[in-house]
Amino acid sequence: MENTHHYILTWQCPDTSGVLAKITQSLFEHGAFITETCQYSDPYTETFFSRIAFDDRELNVTIDEFAQALDLLAKPLNMEYQLRERSNVPNIIIAVSKDDHCLLSLLTKWKAGVLPVNIVAITSNHIDCQALAQWHQVPFHHLPIDKNNKAQQEQQLLALYQQYNGDLLVLARYMQILSDELCHNLRGQAINIHHSFLPSFKGARPYHQAHQRGVKVIGATAHYVTADLDEGPIIVQEVKPINHTFTIEQMVHLGHDLEAAALCQAVKMHAEQRICLNKDKTVILS
Repeated sequence: MENTHHYILTWQCPDTSGVLAKITQSLFEHGAFITETCQYSDPYTETFFSRIAFDDRELNVTIDEFAQALDLLAKPLNMEYQLRERSNVPNIIIAVSKDDHCLLSLLTKWKAGVLPVNIVAITSNHIDCQALAQWHQVPFHHLPIDKNNKAQQEQQLLALYQQYNGDLLVLARYMQILSDELCHNLRGQAINIHHSFLPSFKGARPYHQAHQRGVKVIGATAHYVTADLDEGPIIVQEVKPINHTFTIEQMVHLGHDLEAAALCQAVKMHAEQRICLNKDKTVILS
């Protein structure tokens, strides 16, 4: 329908009887037309999670007034929520080193209109991906790093994130370990792709580790970045079966496909507000 605005409301709160009814009743009273809903009650953390999509075809208040009503409702429920117009897609900054397969997949899906984000900048500690960024007309920032300038380089990275009003930092095979301070500053706002089926084979050269162990599946893991290396909340995992005939090189090539697929899916779900943090895990509201 023309001139209809679409919104996404994602929220979580301590689970008590009637929490969903209270939110949906508020939506009903204000004329919000619900088009999609998903919810989950975690019996272990006793937390309720929900994602509701709605439009304003029958909304009887402004969206700002509706947000004010949500604020009043959220306080007694101890509810955290995010309300966003669907067309207001998040700004993402991509950090990459030399391998470009994940970056290329993100750019391709973005240009095709199937990744609901706005790629505002690409940064790298090398210049290998500069031509790719320029071809896609995305600003490229070369931020070299060595053992003597790590703190300064991270300050530059954070400044870029703020300059471009970043909503998400995507580490697309960015082969640098972020400091604890930067991880803290970007909690829930940074996604990494690890070329392994975490928690197996963490750290460097995971395909070599997997080959030595004779694994029968290989995979890739997209997860939120935390100060604990490769242990952040898992968002997406992609796996493929292999056998003893696979060489390390074949595993790496297959792994590249899995990495790109997992990272793109994780970014898409984040952009669509389908992910809720649940302590050290994620809840995916699909």
